Amino acid sequence: MKKVQWIGFAFLLIAAGCSSSKITTSWKAEGATPKKYSKIMVLALIREADRTIQQNMENHFVGDLKDLGYNAVSSLQDYGPKAFDKMDEEAAILKLKNSGVDAVITIVLLDKQKERKYVPGNMHYSPYNHFYDRFWGYRNTLYNRIYEPGYYVTDTKYFWESNLYEMDTQKLVYSVQTQSFDPATSEIMGHEYGLMIVKNMVKQHVLQHSVVDTPER
Repeated sequence: MKKVQWIGFAFLLIAAGCSSSKITTSWKAEGATPKKYSKIMVLALIREADRTIQQNMENHFVGDLKDLGYNAVSSLQDYGPKAFDKMDEEAAILKLKNSGVDAVITIVLLDKQKERKYVPGNMHYSPYNHFYDRFWGYRNTLYNRIYEPGYYVTDTKYFWESNLYEMDTQKLVYSVQTQSFDPATSEIMGHEYGLMIVKNMVKQHVLQHSVVDTPER
């Protein structure tokens, strides 16, 4: 089933063009080494209006961590959208530790910007080709290019930050900032993001490339 889903997403990414997401900066704590965490919770801090985005970002990140062999869970799925709202720090940390969570990866939407721009019509020079061979083909081709009106489009940029914290010390181990430019859907954005960050964490020797599966608690 996982393979079928991956093929489906690969098709969507090809159809949408190249990846819309990229890493802008990343950091790792000095002396940090790859660890096999017992249970990693993925926590997206996104406003309620973007709940679908939160769900997609968490679920895909969890799936990519599981592909590495880690036991990972979604905060939204396991604890709900307001599970920690009325808790103080001590109660929240205790709740996580009691459920076996020893590391938390946050996903924060730092900013979301919309940019409106004008796209001109398709009037441009084309070298001679088969459309020039016959009058009507030439006329129709050039007519469409000359008279096609321009239009306005709105692009959306998402600026993200993810941090990895260890629960025993509550120290920051890894931090990364990224930008997603006008993704086709939040589903595609979540898929790109999780894959990109997990791959970078392995590259930076924050996570192990492969670990023994840990049973769900």
